[in-house]
Amino acid sequence: MENFTELYCLMDDFCKDFEPKMYEILLNNGSKRRRRSTQLSLAEMMTLVVLFHQLRFSQFKVFYLYYVRLYLRKEFLNLPSYSRCVELLPRSTLALTALFESIKGKFTGLSVADSTPIAVCDNLRIRQHKVFDGIAERGKTSTGWFFGFKLHVIINHLREILSFRLTPGNTEDRKPLPELIKDLSGCLHADKGYLSASLKQQLKTMGINLITNIKKKIKPC
Repeated sequence: MENFTELYCLMDDFCKDFEPKMYEILLNNGSKRRRRSTQLSLAEMMTLVVLFHQLRFSQFKVFYLYYVRLYLRKEFLNLPSYSRCVELLPRSTLALTALFESIKGKFTGLSVADSTPIAVCDNLRIRQHKVFDGIAERGKTSTGWFFGFKLHVIINHLREILSFRLTPGNTEDRKPLPELIKDLSGCLHADKGYLSASLKQQLKTMGINLITNIKKKIKPC
């Protein structure tokens, strides 16, 4: 459990500094009037979210009911029901975003852009899906169709994440790129899905040299 302890300590140390500032901002702008305690602390919520992805469970329900509640009861002393946990977890979104900004990788002058699909349900259940209805969209990758979102990521040559965006599944890979690299410069490598003369010129004016593969159908000049 050393990795788990290290993960929780990271979240807890961050929350000790971040949480008071967050509530102060929410109180000042009128977004939040009272601060009620919950069964899970903010650090515990953040730990659950990150741990779920670290362990590569395909479903949060399976992760929570058959791993957390069975094997991590000593670490989480006040585990709520599954439904209550699902209600609480969105409260950690702002804190996780702020945490990323504090630990993200450093710019090195050499970056890589890519995207990956995040399916929210099986294709056969698209018509019945309700959770992300109106938000998720159908998209297509080299492996076929899916329904969900796309995660667009920029990393440096050390494989550290520099920036990311989550978009509907039908978003073209090139569309969020200018926003993703607004604070970067140097060389940006990407696959042929990012190939575009207009995009290359746009990024050039921003100090980015876009390097992509050449599509086979393109005739040499």
